[in-house]
Amino acid sequence: MTTSAAPVEELAGQRERLERNVFLTQLLLSVAVLILVCVVIVLSPETASSPMFLIGAGVVFVSTVLSAVIPWGLVPRAVVIVLPLLDLIALAFLREGEPALAASLFMVFPIIWLSTYFGFTAAVVAPFLASLYLWMSATLSPGDLQVDDLPRLLVLPITFFFVSTTAYLTAKRSRAQRTLLRQQALLLEDALSRARRDKRTLDEVLNAVNFGVVGFDDVGRVTISNEPYRRLLDQYGALEGTSFISNLYGEDRTTPLSVEQRPSTRAMHGETFDNVTVWMASPDSPSTAHSFSGRQLVSEKGERDGSVIVSRDVTTELKAIKARDDLVASVSHELRTPLTSILGYLELVLDSESVDEDSRAMIEVALNNADRMLALVADLLTTAADSEHLYLLTFSRTDLNQVVEQSLEGLRPAASERGITLETVADPGIVLQADGFRLRQVIDNLVSNAIKYNTENGIVMVSISETDDTVTLRVADTGIGMSAEEQKGLFEKFYRADSVRQSSVHGTGLGLNITRNIIEQHNGQVQVESIPGEGTTIIVTLPRQAVLGA
Repeated sequence: MTTSAAPVEELAGQRERLERNVFLTQLLLSVAVLILVCVVIVLSPETASSPMFLIGAGVVFVSTVLSAVIPWGLVPRAVVIVLPLLDLIALAFLREGEPALAASLFMVFPIIWLSTYFGFTAAVVAPFLASLYLWMSATLSPGDLQVDDLPRLLVLPITFFFVSTTAYLTAKRSRAQRTLLRQQALLLEDALSRARRDKRTLDEVLNAVNFGVVGFDDVGRVTISNEPYRRLLDQYGALEGTSFISNLYGEDRTTPLSVEQRPSTRAMHGETFDNVTVWMASPDSPSTAHSFSGRQLVSEKGERDGSVIVSRDVTTELKAIKARDDLVASVSHELRTPLTSILGYLELVLDSESVDEDSRAMIEVALNNADRMLALVADLLTTAADSEHLYLLTFSRTDLNQVVEQSLEGLRPAASERGITLETVADPGIVLQADGFRLRQVIDNLVSNAIKYNTENGIVMVSISETDDTVTLRVADTGIGMSAEEQKGLFEKFYRADSVRQSSVHGTGLGLNITRNIIEQHNGQVQVESIPGEGTTIIVTLPRQAVLGA
């Protein structure tokens, strides 16, 4: 149905209802009068031949014919008032033909009609005219007015007014209810239209994205799915009797996931999960990796109302990570051979008695740093092979002030190149049980980052404090800082913040990951506080006694 055709059809419906109501209302009086005429013919044939009686009955039946043949929907509504007025006149003739028949009681029919259809004025005028007729008829009739006539002359008008008032109020209430229902119907129609429009918009949005989305109710019936998910379903097949993908495998790509391990089952059991990697395979398609995330849907009452699962193809990402790890491992492996050779020759030089003391001191510095570099390369190899590896720690009594001073001494040349000042604030003689070599690695990572990401002529402040049970190391800079979003992935492997990827500062994204692992193996904690444009502070808390972390 078009918008322009709707009002036309609505108008036609109103006309049809008006014509039907006019005919049925008139028909009701006609039936009553017909029954009265039949009774009169049987019981009092002489009354049926009365001219007044015949005129009254004839007018009623003529009015009925008019109500049936005239298209009342095409004439002004006020014209309809002619019919109930004719009925009042006809009933007056019937009563005059035979007063004993009490035909005046039938006047309630046109009174109800007038009160219902023509408002307050008609509801007052109709019973008034009927009552006026009764009073005039009683006054003008031959003979004196009897006491027995008074109840009839009072009760009937009161009845007329009561019926008229009741019909008017009922019609008014009925019209108000119809208006309200009409408004509610329009609101419901509008809400339904908006819901359909929103559903179409949601379908278009979901089909436009390149990841699969499937939603289902609390018993597992699929309520919504987008085109990418349906393509996966066609490509890898569905579990029997369900709309969930069947061929799902674990990280080894060969072991099928059990029913309880499947993302759909976990979501239906009320579990929320993120980035669960699952492999899909089929005889006709190559294996692909997908990352699944699941969320629970909650009703307005706070009750579980279903779940939604989002799947994203991460095959390319996993291949890129594998290639990156292979490259890191390959480069690191290639570095070990020349470093081992350097260490060997440096040791041979130190064994020579011809080396003077100044040269020996410089060679020892080179040897120590080459030794440290070899250990770092070994760590890099291990990290590339296994992100959850543990470092071999050797705990001993460690002077943290001395470790910090050695680290700062080695990094001063890099700081001086950019005019950065290295400062320390430390309580004297802070000693703890720790791996000194690994702590030096932690401090080197933190201070070198503070120098790299600092501003020209900035400041790096290293402070150490202690309590009875813990030691706290703070490395603060006046650099570029980080946003809250960037801080979330700061200690992840190979992570580099967006703000530095576009800069000329180079890095692997491994330093802080290694730092966190070392600190956690010391059963310590590391935190970050940063404000963009103002600087960053890394806070390391370590136990004074050796308590091996997990």
